[in-house]
This record gives sequence, C-alpha cells and structure tokens, in this order.
Amino acid sequence: MSRSQERARRILAPASALLLFLQAAIVVTGGAVRLTGSGLGCPTWPECVPGSYLPVAGQAEGHLRSWIEFSNRLLTFVLVIAALVTLIAVLRAGRRDLRVLAVGQFLGIFGQGVLGGITVLVQLNPIAVASHYLLSIILIAAATSLYTRRHIRAHKKISDLLPDAFSRAHVTLSALVMVLGTVVTGAGPHAGDIDAPRLHIKIQVAAQLHGLAVVLLLLLTAAFYFSTQTSDVTKKYLLFFAVISFAQGGIGVIQYYQGVPELLVAAHVAGSTIVWISAWRVWLSVQREEMVPS
Repeated sequence: MSRSQERARRILAPASALLLFLQAAIVVTGGAVRLTGSGLGCPTWPECVPGSYLPVAGQAEGHLRSWIEFSNRLLTFVLVIAALVTLIAVLRAGRRDLRVLAVGQFLGIFGQGVLGGITVLVQLNPIAVASHYLLSIILIAAATSLYTRRHIRAHKKISDLLPDAFSRAHVTLSALVMVLGTVVTGAGPHAGDIDAPRLHIKIQVAAQLHGLAVVLLLLLTAAFYFSTQTSDVTKKYLLFFAVISFAQGGIGVIQYYQGVPELLVAAHVAGSTIVWISAWRVWLSVQREEMVPS
C-alpha cells in the first residue's frame, strides 16, 4: 500500500463519521425549521427572496424565521464538502467497494437540494416534505454502510435462512415505521407554515397506525433476538435497537398525550435517525460479512 493510500484510509474514518453525523443532523435541523414555522422563511428557491440569496431586512416572512430556514440551507453546503472529502478519500484509498456508496452520497445531497426547492415551491405540501425526509433516510442508510465498512471490506454473506428472513422483515418494518411517521407529521399541527396544506387523515388514526407498526416491530425484534440461529453480533445490535426503540416509543406516547409540544417532537425527530441507523446496523450484521483486504 502506498503512503497516499494509507493517508487516504486514515482520512476516510473521520470523514465518513462526519458525513453520517451531518446526514442525521440535517434531518434534525429540518425538523427545527418545521417546528418553528420557518419552512417558508425563504419563500423562493434557489434564492431566499427574489433578487437575493440571503435573507433581507424587513421581509414579510420575519427576520428570525428567514435566518432559521437559510441556516438549514447553508448546512447542505457543509454536507457537500463532507461528501466530497469522503469521495476523494475513497478514490485515493483504492476502495473500489465503496465507490458507489460515496458517489451516491454526493449525488443524493444534490437531489435533496432540488427536492428541498420543490418543497418550498409547492408551499410545503406534506407529500413533498415526507419525500424530503425519506430521501434523507436512504442517504443515512448508505452513510451508515460507508462508515461501517471504512476500515475493512465486506462481502455478501451466505446467511442461514431464518436470520436472513428476520433481517429482511426487520429492516422492512423499520422503514414502514419511518414512512408512517411522515404520515403523522403530515396530519399534525407542525406544518412549517400556518398556511401549509395538511394530509386529509385524522392525526389520531395516523398515530394509531404508526404505533401499531412500532409494536409489531418490537415483537419482531424480540423474536429475532431469541432465535437460536441469531449470532451474538446481531444480538448485540438488536439489544441496542430495542432499548432506543422503547425510549423513542415512550417519547412518542408522551408527546401525543401532551399535544405534541415542540421540544418533544424535536427529540422524537432526532430519535428517529438513531433508531434507523440502529436498524440498518442490524441488517448489515446479517447481510454483510467483514473480511481483511488482501
């Protein structure tokens, strides 16, 4: 291995960690934009207001709200830099097995920018807002894979039938929980702007569907954990997943009965990224097997 490759591999570890952190952080800051009613703080895109990429004094949307929305846009540029550094490190390290993941991060962030612009232009339509979040979930999963495989290569496992079926069901149901969470958001009061449209479904119904999916996921997690064919490594990830999922579920129940206060909703948004990363690690522990590169 050349010195440049070794340096690139040393850079890859912190770069991929930062990339994963920022992919999760932008979900949280996006939630802050929504919870503060700042979703249309910059009512146009790519400009903030017609004729200016920056918020301007005295704009109708309000000075604070415009800067909250603008700050979230700025974070995207930080994310682009992190993705670019990671991509360069992957290429210089000669990690061909990570190229698709690294390029996908870079392109996905630009896709998020376009989708974010569409979300603004359609006045925070809940379908567009949900799509924005779900694309982040895909990018977080890919960033988790990239970070997990940063030091050593991985190849497809020839898994036992039962753990493989469990892992597929577990990650699929976890994804469904995320999707149903966006339905609750789309029906709820925190739209990002007072005039933003809402989904035509009662929030009570949406919350019940979301809660039912969570209960099924926890039952599946328990069955997966106690299966005699589940490896110790996967059990470790399942245990962590169960703990944070119970905590996340507790926050969800409390926020529902407290009338969805902003701080609890923010905590729930942050928790959703941790739950999803954990679910993806469970999936990877069964589907991928690490091996030392030759």
